Amino acid sequence: MKCLVLGGGGFIGSAVSDRLLRDGHGVRVLARPNLAPYRTFGPEEPLEWMRGDFLNVHDLREAVQGIDVVFHLVSTTVPKSANDDPIWDVQSNLVGALQLLQVLREQPVGRIIFVSSGGTVYGPPRHVPIDEDHPTNPLTAYGITKLAIEKHLQMFTQIHGVPSLILRVSNPYGPRQRIETAQGAVGIFLHRALAEADIEIWGDGETTRDYIYISDVAEAIVRALTYDGCEQVFNVGTGQGTSLNAAILNMAKSPFLLGSVAV
Repeated sequence: MKCLVLGGGGFIGSAVSDRLLRDGHGVRVLARPNLAPYRTFGPEEPLEWMRGDFLNVHDLREAVQGIDVVFHLVSTTVPKSANDDPIWDVQSNLVGALQLLQVLREQPVGRIIFVSSGGTVYGPPRHVPIDEDHPTNPLTAYGITKLAIEKHLQMFTQIHGVPSLILRVSNPYGPRQRIETAQGAVGIFLHRALAEADIEIWGDGETTRDYIYISDVAEAIVRALTYDGCEQVFNVGTGQGTSLNAAILNMAKSPFLLGSVAV
């Protein structure tokens, strides 16, 4: 298949791109003009690095030409920045997604796979583990926008018949995770441990999240290529919660950190 990975130069997107290449799929990445490829690709790897703007309809039209499946992993915000500027969150993420759907009305593809948020769209948990039927009551601008994109995507599928899947990813961690965004406790903790810096926890450290390694996330997303069931929304996680305290304790036990973490 020929796959377009929107956001393919980012943390999750690059892992998805590599996983697709491993399976022999052709990959086109639409990346920001100032973003360099995340690694060197061999001549045997069918990857096309296209520079463009997700918010530019002309660039989107070019990007989807000849494409079988679109993976939408673009996000211009994280939960904190979305709350700080919810107007930009809507303008860049929701409006951008709607423009993509408009382009796909003109140039239909075989499937669109949207990577949503496994935590923020649900809001306060009424029960754990959270399943896909759990009420969605997001308390952040980030989660509200993700959920709005999901609803528009479901409407698009119903009206225009383009199959779509929504994958609500929990808390990924692993290589190429951006530390500067201050998103992802495991990545931040590991970065500080390797730098032999203090790890600061607010509260009692018993806040619990479902942390999942990035290669497992990429595996789940790529498997969505061949899913032919009737369900449209899936949670992607381990199904197990880990507290901040437990995460640090696990790091302290790792032979790779060589005693960098003190407990």
